[in-house]
Amino acid sequence: MAELLFSFNKDTLTIKPPKKASLVLRLMLSAFAMVCGIYICSICLKQMNLQNKNKFLFFDDFERPCSDTIVDRSQIPFLHYPKPKTFNRSECSGNPVRLFAIVSMQRSGSGWFETLLNSHVNVSSNGEIFGPKSRRNNVSSIIQTLDTVYNLDWFTSSSKNECSAAIGFKWMLNQGLMQHPKEIAEYFNDRGVNVIFLLRRNMLRRLVSMLANAFDKDAKLLNGVHVSHVHSPEEASLLSKYKPNINITSLKSDLRGMESTSMKALNYFNTTRHIIIYYEDLIRDPSQKMMQVEDFLKLPRMNLTSQQVKIHKGALSEHIENWDEVNKTLSGTAYEKFLQADY
Repeated sequence: MAELLFSFNKDTLTIKPPKKASLVLRLMLSAFAMVCGIYICSICLKQMNLQNKNKFLFFDDFERPCSDTIVDRSQIPFLHYPKPKTFNRSECSGNPVRLFAIVSMQRSGSGWFETLLNSHVNVSSNGEIFGPKSRRNNVSSIIQTLDTVYNLDWFTSSSKNECSAAIGFKWMLNQGLMQHPKEIAEYFNDRGVNVIFLLRRNMLRRLVSMLANAFDKDAKLLNGVHVSHVHSPEEASLLSKYKPNINITSLKSDLRGMESTSMKALNYFNTTRHIIIYYEDLIRDPSQKMMQVEDFLKLPRMNLTSQQVKIHKGALSEHIENWDEVNKTLSGTAYEKFLQADY
């Protein structure tokens, strides 16, 4: 009996240590599993917070329009969703707006071109907004004016406001544009402004138009009122009766200066998204050229019209008082081609 008891006790002694080891091992495994669980949960929480934060930043910085229309990703920088301070775009707030600037020189057909463009139901072109010097005293005043126009807070008779698909204006090269080309080019690129160059090849015809327009400012041939553009053949015929006497001494240098100004403008803004339209091509085929402009601005094509009438038609010899002297001065030069153009 004593042997059995001893044997039992001995067996008991040999069995108990594994039970204690198993208990400790279980406790260690439980503790390890708990630590791992807490660690994994903390990582998951951090990832969820990061995703929520990124999601918030995405929608905050790149607010999507109310329209889910699929567009070419390359066009995204040129799509804008203005929030005017002066009115509510209401149901059109989700319609994208493209920004543009018509860069030109006086008496290059810009008035006619703009009326054609404004006949589009979705276009608002606001004329020569930089005519007043106060709007172009410095870069700050220029940018402030640009921001007002492109935010749809600029009101003219051509403003279509809520549902405009393209908003812009005319900017003449002598209205501060050439004085601050670097800053303006940066603004155009940053804001995704589409630049439409409207230029004239025949600078001699432009000179005739400039001199005739300057004369009418004092003469006021149409019932005592000066007008830069006319809307009837009778008015055009009356204004075209004046024939300027051109200074042949400075003629070649004047023409050279005009061409140089145009080339400088093209060089200054060649980094922008732009299109070049020449007045002569527009005269020959206005429908085709305006379709190019509509495509450039990504606008639906429409039949564009204007009430304006061209003033100086036909050969230049009919519109220059000292034609023989002008003809002799330019014959044999790079500007001889200007003498023969008939339109």
